[in-house]
Amino acid sequence: MGPVVAFNEMRKPDGTVRAGYDQIARWLEAAPPDVLASRKAEAELFFRRIGITFNVYGDAQGTERLIPFDIIPRVLAANEWDLLARGLEQRVNALNAFIGDVYNSREIIRAGVVPEDLVLRNPAFQPEMTRVEPPGGIYVHIAGIDVVRVDAETFYVLEDNARTPSGVSYMLENREAMMRLLPELFGQLRIAPIDNYPDNLLKTLRSVAPRAASGDPNVVLLTPGPFNSAYYEHSFLADKMGVELVEGRDLFVRENIVYMRTTQGPQRVDVIYRRVDDEFLDPMAFNPSSVLGVPGLLSAYKAGNVTISNAIGTGVCDDKAIYSYMPEIVKFYGGSEPILKNVPTWRCRETDSLKHVLANLDELVVKEVNGSGGYGMLVGPHASKEELSEFGAKLKARPDNFIAQPTLALSTVPCYVDGGIAPRHVDLRPYVLSGADRVRIVPGGLTRVALKNGSLVVNSSQGGGTKDTWVVDA
Repeated sequence: MGPVVAFNEMRKPDGTVRAGYDQIARWLEAAPPDVLASRKAEAELFFRRIGITFNVYGDAQGTERLIPFDIIPRVLAANEWDLLARGLEQRVNALNAFIGDVYNSREIIRAGVVPEDLVLRNPAFQPEMTRVEPPGGIYVHIAGIDVVRVDAETFYVLEDNARTPSGVSYMLENREAMMRLLPELFGQLRIAPIDNYPDNLLKTLRSVAPRAASGDPNVVLLTPGPFNSAYYEHSFLADKMGVELVEGRDLFVRENIVYMRTTQGPQRVDVIYRRVDDEFLDPMAFNPSSVLGVPGLLSAYKAGNVTISNAIGTGVCDDKAIYSYMPEIVKFYGGSEPILKNVPTWRCRETDSLKHVLANLDELVVKEVNGSGGYGMLVGPHASKEELSEFGAKLKARPDNFIAQPTLALSTVPCYVDGGIAPRHVDLRPYVLSGADRVRIVPGGLTRVALKNGSLVVNSSQGGGTKDTWVVDA
């Protein structure tokens, strides 16, 4: 099978510039190389000064790193974004319906659409959530949906992130950096703003406060603490929303009501935007050794006295085996075909699929169903014979633990690398906010870029970087 040519988002096959990229192309042609180099250096200085870093767990050096930032923006025309936004809202509505169903009547299982064992044996399935109805019936208040593009009209969803999706601080800081570095471009284009995301997030969280909450619900952001890899984002969002950043020890439960310790005495908490995993939220209900959570929190939640965002147990739909059923899930709850397609997926738990995957391992991408961050996966075309053999053995031993997909030629955008401009593969993580009042989506999202030449892995932990995403009137 010959190499698949990646879709170039900036230029058509005949070399002409696509809608939305006209001004970018002219700017790149006119900008001397030393100007691009100096802007790149300014960007790095900006991010280093504000301290936006991340940790890689297991890194022997244990050092904090800057996520590489590319100064050439990624552009989407307004009509392209409109299509994406409609598809994202449809998909997240289906995710919420699915989670509500599997913790209640389980109609989708009884209908034979999704196998029961994939849900009940899912490590992220929380039996404690059975018959628990959150305010407004909304489980996923903040979703990060990873999307890739393969041609002018086709976007695929690569992954659903419904637990504690991260990266939105990079989206906002990338825009801040670009406004400082390239003010001349901002003056030439009508770029949709994204700086209202924290306000929209706060509105969303307040809209799902318990009925007993006052007219001005008290929202807090619960963080595992400063040693967490995403702590910068936690403090950033709390600051932007104007809410308290708390750790588990700052909260306590009395008579099924959550309170925050303050110098003025206990203050009732109505909504907790948690960035702590389910397992550590309540040592009385989950991991008894956890010091990150709040004893009694689950009881207060079940009593309807506090909203936890995202809800406990939402990770059941992050599973990549469940992902493979998303087209059916969307149709089951919404009654229409999905606007955004899934990447074709083989479920290795099925005998015929496993045979196909083993026979074509060198052409496929194989992923652990509960894996994330680019870990535990095989990119067949880039793997050695030894790696293919080792992964084949893993597949045969635990086929139910893996899915496989074709090696997509992710679209490319121009990036400034190694002193020159070259195409690199990208994905996109838009953020969808679902409140009791409405769904809110800021135009754009976080573009992640595989900065290594030829690489398809965009994760920061695997050497990827980010860039600003502009939705423009073409």
